[in-house]
Amino acid sequence: MESAPRAYLCRVGEVRVQVKLCNVADLAAAAAGKLDPQSVRRIEANAMVDTGAVRSCIPQPLLDRLGIQPLDHMVVEYANGQKESVRLAYGVMFDILERRTSDDALVLGDEVLIGQTLLEKMDLIVDCTNRRLLPNPSHPDVAVNKLK
Repeated sequence: MESAPRAYLCRVGEVRVQVKLCNVADLAAAAAGKLDPQSVRRIEANAMVDTGAVRSCIPQPLLDRLGIQPLDHMVVEYANGQKESVRLAYGVMFDILERRTSDDALVLGDEVLIGQTLLEKMDLIVDCTNRRLLPNPSHPDVAVNKLK
């Protein structure tokens, strides 16, 4: 049996990290010359890394500041087994530790939550002992995603 990736074994303490969030549609418009790059909507937030959460979450007020409207719904199951349909927002650029990727986010809570899919895409691991997020030591300079 294959062991779980180290990024998902954290069970002790809270890990927090600064994250830069950006509207992907704004970035595309700026790249196409249709929007002044200074007008791209961006915010910084202090996020909690949750190795027990598959998806990432962003509170509605932050999405409002980014100009991103939720376009869909997804059923989620909480740790207590309760299921709920929550809104889903597409087109968020996440920048953590100088690694960037776009992803969707569940519209939940009152703080940004970084889940497993984002950690995997960004090739980041959680150092539980020191309560910090780190680039994968096997790929310290660039995120590497496995396709096998």
